[in-house]
Amino acid sequence: MVKTNGSDKISGVVTALVTPFNKGRIDYASVKKLIQHQLDNGIQGFVVNGTTGESPTLDWDEIEKLFKYVKSEVDNEVPVILGTGSNSTKSTVRATQLAAKLKADAALVVCPYYNKPTQEGLVQHYQTVARSSKCPIILYNVPGRTVISINPETTIKLAKEKNIMGIKEASGHIENAEYLHRRAPKNFLLMSGDDSTCVDFILAGGAGVISVISHIIPAQLRKLSDAARAGDISARSEYFKFKELIEALSMEPNPTPVKMMLYMMGIIKSPELRLPMLEASRGSCMKIKNTLKKFELM
Repeated sequence: MVKTNGSDKISGVVTALVTPFNKGRIDYASVKKLIQHQLDNGIQGFVVNGTTGESPTLDWDEIEKLFKYVKSEVDNEVPVILGTGSNSTKSTVRATQLAAKLKADAALVVCPYYNKPTQEGLVQHYQTVARSSKCPIILYNVPGRTVISINPETTIKLAKEKNIMGIKEASGHIENAEYLHRRAPKNFLLMSGDDSTCVDFILAGGAGVISVISHIIPAQLRKLSDAARAGDISARSEYFKFKELIEALSMEPNPTPVKMMLYMMGIIKSPELRLPMLEASRGSCMKIKNTLKKFELM
C-alpha cells in the first residue's frame, strides 16, 4: 500500500510521555532515563505535550525545549509527535505551525474542549488548522476530557483533507474503529487512545495505540500490539491479564497514577505534578505499590 501523508511512519505502540518535574522544573535527567527505557523495550514513537504530559500547565518555551530534547535523544529512531491542540483555532494554528518548524513527525490536535462546537464547527476548525501548516495532523477524540466527541461521520469528512493523516480515537467505542476501518481511506491512520480497549481496537483494524500503560509495560504491550496487528485474537486474553494494572492507572486522574508508578519503579526522580493536579493520595499509593509488586514491576 502506497501512503502519501506520513501515516506509514507511525504505527504500533506510541507512548504519550509524562513530563517529569523536580521542584517545579522539567527534570531532563528523568526524561532521558525514561526515553532510553522505552526505546530499549521496543516503543515505536512518542507524543510530547499531550494530556499525559500535562500540556495545560506547560508554557511554549518549555514545550519547545522539551520537544527538541526528546527529538535529539530519539535521534530519528522513532517518530516524535507534538501535541498542539486547544479550544482556540487561532492558538492551535500557531502551535501547529511551530510543530512544522520543529520538524515534528505529526501534530496531535485534541478536539476543542469547553466551547462545545457543532460537528460543522469541528470540521472548519480542523480544516483551518490542517491548511495552515505542512505538519501532518492527527485528530484526537477524547470525549471523557473534552465533553463533545468527533463523530465518526465527521472523521470521514476530515479524512479527505490532504494534511489530516489519522485519528487518535480515545472514546473506548470499538464500533468507531470498525466504522472508520470500513469507511476511511486506506492510508488513514487509526490509533487507539484508550488503554483498556486498545487490543480490541487493533484487532478491529487499528494500526496501534497512543498509550499511557506503555510507560509501565512497554515490552509486553509491544508484543501484544504486534500479535493483534497480525490478527492473533489470543492477544485479547493475554492483555486481559493486565486488567488490574490498567485499573490502577485510572484510580486517580491521569497522569497522577502513572507518575507514581514510574517513581516507584525508579525510572523518574519524583512523582511531582503541577497544580491543579496533585500527587497520588496515600491510599492510592498503597494500592499502586501492591499492584506493581503483584506484576513484579518493582
